[in-house]
Amino acid sequence: MPERSQGTVAPSSRNVISMRVLHVYDDRFNEHLNPPGHPERPERLDAVVRGVRSARGIELIEMLPEPADPDLIHLVHTPNYVRFIEEVSKTGGGRLDPDTSASSGSWEAAIRAAGAGPLAVQALQDGIADSAFLSLRPPGHHAEADRAMGFCLFNNVAITAAWLAEAGNRVAIFDWDVHHGNGTQHSLYRHPDILFVSMHEYPLYPGTGWLDECGTGKGEGLTINIPVAARTGGDLYSAATENVIVPILTEFEPDWLLVSAGYDAHVRDPLASVRLQGGDYAVITSMLGSVVPPNRTIFFLEGGYDLHALETSTRATLEAIGTADSDGSEDAARTEREAWERLAAAETTQKRYWKLT
Repeated sequence: MPERSQGTVAPSSRNVISMRVLHVYDDRFNEHLNPPGHPERPERLDAVVRGVRSARGIELIEMLPEPADPDLIHLVHTPNYVRFIEEVSKTGGGRLDPDTSASSGSWEAAIRAAGAGPLAVQALQDGIADSAFLSLRPPGHHAEADRAMGFCLFNNVAITAAWLAEAGNRVAIFDWDVHHGNGTQHSLYRHPDILFVSMHEYPLYPGTGWLDECGTGKGEGLTINIPVAARTGGDLYSAATENVIVPILTEFEPDWLLVSAGYDAHVRDPLASVRLQGGDYAVITSMLGSVVPPNRTIFFLEGGYDLHALETSTRATLEAIGTADSDGSEDAARTEREAWERLAAAETTQKRYWKLT
């Protein structure tokens, strides 16, 4: 297992339990380059790492990721697609779709990002930490089995989920990125042992994730989409998490919880219109603390394109790990009345499958 460094516990004025948080990060992630002016840029990861390392009240343990074996990536992506990404990168890079590119450093970054999840699983199983945060580039949740899109090459969270499920685990994924995780949904739509929950702005890129997308075959009922309206605030996100998402996750009884942690629902983000603050991510994180035991929660960085929002929201997430409550709800923006109808409709849809009161 790669070398790790153990940090010290910083003082905190908040009522937190000191948690050991594994941080997986590699400078090589920033060798993945997009064209000048692209919102998915190396500075994003620098901001996230500042947020992680400045979080109070945690014991931070850092590890370097290992490259994913091709067989691991093939759990989600076709061999032809994986070879294609390798060839494009190793021949200097190029555009993969209108929004997504690869550079000469993208292959190495992508295979290490894909390998970060299984590394974190092993570390948590070994008792090295209580939870994990993976600071990754490129992001992953839009990548489909044979298609790069939405700035994503390999679907890091889906790869880890499929690997865990293959070993006999029940896995829950909660995607709070403001854009629907179409690639994760597409890859796992029929899976009987993986629950996928996505809360996202709709309509917005990529245009998927409506209420009636609930899974099919043995996976019917295991895809939960909560599409929110533009200008939705933290009050609705908190209510949805408390009254819909956590009860469904709890009833599913997962062995592992994987969080696609995008921070583009923040009010400062340039690519969306939801109005979360950093404290709202703390509220959501604290609510998730009861879903699985310690050593079984991993956060995967996805989107987020305002540097200040990335730093403060990441810090808030880390500081909320292990707390029973959070003081962030005072910052919550108030959601207009009409937007609550979406949440009511989502709850009605899910009552066909889950015991919601």
